[in-house]
Amino acid sequence: MRALHHPDLASVELATLLNALADPVRLQVVGQLAAAGGVVCGGFDVPVSMSTLSHHLKVLREAGLVRVTPQGSFRQHELRLAEIEEHYPGVLPPILAAARRGERP
Repeated sequence: MRALHHPDLASVELATLLNALADPVRLQVVGQLAAAGGVVCGGFDVPVSMSTLSHHLKVLREAGLVRVTPQGSFRQHELRLAEIEEHYPGVLPPILAAARRGERP
């Protein structure tokens, strides 16, 4: 399994991060990651195909929101909450609260 690039959050613009969160499916994914702490790729409960989910996960990773680590033959996805809070304090908590309530961006 090849290693994936995870951007340094200091190089990620706030607009990039917010744009990644603007999609309803990606918001669902982030909400599930926040609730579970980490999810393997097939463990997400979203109304899209696996290939579409892979695209959404890539967008979230490239925006610096998600860290992906190999776990055997699977990939574990985790929200980079502490890192995001360090670089963009206070931005993610209200978004996660909206995701928990099922609100759309």
